[in-house]
Amino acid sequence: MSDLTRQQRALRRIGHKGADHIAPGNTTASFDAAIAHGCDMVEFDVLPERAPGGGLTGRLVLAHDYKAAERGRSLTLEEGLDHLCTPAFDGIDLDVDLKTTGYEERVVAALRERGMEQRTLISTMEVSSFPVIRALSDTIRLGWSVPKVKHNYLAHPATKGVAMAMLAVLRRTIPRTMARAIRAGEVDAVMSHYALVTPYFVRTVRGAGGELYVWTVDDADHIRRFEQMGVTGIITNDPRLFGPLDPTTA
Repeated sequence: MSDLTRQQRALRRIGHKGADHIAPGNTTASFDAAIAHGCDMVEFDVLPERAPGGGLTGRLVLAHDYKAAERGRSLTLEEGLDHLCTPAFDGIDLDVDLKTTGYEERVVAALRERGMEQRTLISTMEVSSFPVIRALSDTIRLGWSVPKVKHNYLAHPATKGVAMAMLAVLRRTIPRTMARAIRAGEVDAVMSHYALVTPYFVRTVRGAGGELYVWTVDDADHIRRFEQMGVTGIITNDPRLFGPLDPTTA
C-alpha cells in the first residue's frame, strides 16, 4: 500500500499494541500484523522496567502495565523502535503511549536518534508530561488520553450506575477542556475512550483544530458509527474489523 493511499483515507486505522487480537501486543509480531491488515498507525506502550525486587532496572520496555511486563520478556524501547524503523514500516505513524512520568526525555531521545520524531504522536493521561515533551521537541505531536482512570468502571455492576452518571457529566465538560488545551498549543490531539465520544465531542475538537482518536473499539458496528461521526482515527485490537480496503485506493 502506498503512502499516498494512507494519506487519502478519511479514517486513520490504528492498531492497539500493534494488533493484540492477532498476535500478542507490544511485540514485533503484533506490529507486523497491524501493517499486514492495513493500519496507518501503530500504538504501543512504554514503561520503566521494574526489577523482581521492586526497584527499576534502568531500561524502558514495551508493556501496558507491570502485570503484563512480568508475564514474559518485554521488548526494550530501543528494540521496538529499531523494528519500526525498517522499510516495511515506511509511511506508518507511531502512537507512543507513556503510562507514567519521569522518562519523557529518554523516549524523545530514542525517537530522535532514529529520525522518528516527525512520524510520532506521544499520548498520555499525565498532564505534567505535556510541557516537558513540548520543551524537548517541537516536532512530536501530543495526545491527551481521557478519562484518567485505571479500571473500566462501566464493566462492573457495582460501579456501573455511578460511572454512567459521571459519564454524562464528562461528555459535557471534557470536550471544552480539550478544545482549550488544543487552542493553547498544549496538545494536538485527544485520545478518548469510546464511551465519551459523541458528535458534540467530534465537532468541538475539530473546531479547535485538533484530532480525535477513539480507543479501544473492538466491534465492527461501533467502528462504522464512529467513522460516520467523523473522528480522526480509531484504535482497535483487531484491525480486521475495519474491513477490506477500498479497491480504488489500494
